[in-house]
Amino acid sequence: MTAALRALVVDDEQPVLDELVWLLGRDDRIASVRAARSGAEALRVLDEGDIELVFLDVAMPGLSGLEIARLLGRFRTPPRIVFVTAHDAHAVEAFEMNAVDYLLKPIREERLSESVRRACADAESAPASSDDRIAVELGGITRFVSRASVSYVEAQGDYVRLHVVDGGSHLIRTPLTTLADDWQDAGFARVHRSHVVNLAHLRELRVQAGRSSVLVPAGDELVEIQVARRHARALRELIHERAL
Repeated sequence: MTAALRALVVDDEQPVLDELVWLLGRDDRIASVRAARSGAEALRVLDEGDIELVFLDVAMPGLSGLEIARLLGRFRTPPRIVFVTAHDAHAVEAFEMNAVDYLLKPIREERLSESVRRACADAESAPASSDDRIAVELGGITRFVSRASVSYVEAQGDYVRLHVVDGGSHLIRTPLTTLADDWQDAGFARVHRSHVVNLAHLRELRVQAGRSSVLVPAGDELVEIQVARRHARALRELIHERAL
């Protein structure tokens, strides 16, 4: 199962931008959607390094989508690219730049869904980078799990238990505080002294009677994790930033 992708939509036409953000927000395979109305604004977002899929308008004032794609080619881990345009004149050039798809305006929801499917398939087939692979050992056998597949982490003494989205779990020896610091840039957030969650898998944030909790997947179930008061505000800000 592929983790949901963090997406960025770049288009100088506000109606098209709004429509794409809305449609992608309805897709369970998309963890979050951010928007940019220019190439310069897009590069500021992309420099933060957590975008995995970008929808690029080909023709924009200033930096065009093709020029942004060339810059992305220099990134250590470039996001997957879907070009969006009203014309198909650049289709060949787009695919030569390893775009996963090429969408023609006006956007049809079913065609957009196919683009997301292709991006997810590409993500699933890509080898995980060494930074994303965690060695886990059981019964003398060492296996590797993808960090992106971790839904949440639970402190257990000097160890932590990694709960992955398919419902399995793995125990590794490291303090939760150390893991929370090391994984912060990868989209993990401390929500409690005993728990860290992967924001990419966050399904719900609940606030009831002044108490907060989050729901994250574990197999076919959703697990509810309490959010400590001192982490609640920072968590809401992180969620808001990722939703923009």
